[in-house]
Amino acid sequence: MSTQLWVRKGRLQETSLHQQVDAPLAPGQIRVQIARFALTSNNITYGAFGDAMHYWNFYPTGEDGWGIIPVWGFGDVVQSAAASVAVGERVYGYFPMADTVVLTPGPLSGTGFTDTSPHRVALPRVYNQYLRCAGDPFYSPDTEPVQALLRPLFTTSWLIDDFLADKDFFGARVMVLSSASSKTAYGTAFALARRSGIEVVGLTSEANRAFCQRLGCYARVLTYAQLDQIGPPDLPCVYVDFAGNAEVRRALHGRMAGLRYSCAIGGTHVTQLGTARDLAGPKPVLFFAPAQIAKRHAEWGGAVLQQRLVDDWRAFCARVTDPAWPWLQVQEHTGPEAARTAYQRVLAGQGEPRAGHVLRL
Repeated sequence: MSTQLWVRKGRLQETSLHQQVDAPLAPGQIRVQIARFALTSNNITYGAFGDAMHYWNFYPTGEDGWGIIPVWGFGDVVQSAAASVAVGERVYGYFPMADTVVLTPGPLSGTGFTDTSPHRVALPRVYNQYLRCAGDPFYSPDTEPVQALLRPLFTTSWLIDDFLADKDFFGARVMVLSSASSKTAYGTAFALARRSGIEVVGLTSEANRAFCQRLGCYARVLTYAQLDQIGPPDLPCVYVDFAGNAEVRRALHGRMAGLRYSCAIGGTHVTQLGTARDLAGPKPVLFFAPAQIAKRHAEWGGAVLQQRLVDDWRAFCARVTDPAWPWLQVQEHTGPEAARTAYQRVLAGQGEPRAGHVLRL
């Protein structure tokens, strides 16, 4: 018997704990016991953009109106009908909010395999790859919760920074980041702040302003009521929007005539999402991380891309876990009801911004 946490599409606050009998494995399949997974505002974005970006397609429920939000985490192979994958292997990857999952591994490499389940073949490859922890250069067993929480977010942050640099920051040197306390935002700020001549301005709530200022990766931190302090209206700038707040986006676009590019990342303000119609300035463009990683993979090769990511991940991880003042404090939740409660809390944007939620159903 397996347990899954379902959410209502379009009404993400509505959830259901669904149990189903485990079917026998077909030849070539494996069953993975999900040991722990992270839940962050990034996963809320998966739900908010589930239809537009096909996130609901990874783990379909088979029931109209209900979906499973994907998460990143670790699991152990507990059954195998695939000759290439042994019981006991620990893997990292893209899982459902559930306690088990059935995968169909493709050809095995030293670092992992790709799930070749028919319904996932047309979906972005980066989400279908599973890494064998024994051969993963990112992996460290003593920091699994931190890896589950920050590795996928930092990869996105790293790619946003790389994309902007690749475009010469669209001729601007001021980067304005909304939802500045979110983990993907401060990962992006960490990367941008290491570049010469770039000023990173964070936008956040009054409640999270002190936290963002203490991070040290924002040159300035403003509240959403202080958009007039970004700079003169003709200041060349780029808006990197993690919040998806329609009112803030409209106000910023309306004020900043010098806006060179508007990069839409997520929807942490899930109750305040809206359309981008009739906006002043450039039309927001949704950032799609798999496209940038595919570009760099083609240009640099997989080995160079991975080494650059690993090097920068280690620097970021060292700062985030600095015992003098860690940016992240892991909170673990065990059991279906505890997981559901944690989900509602993350969805509502409640809690201390340093909290990192790691769940196990």
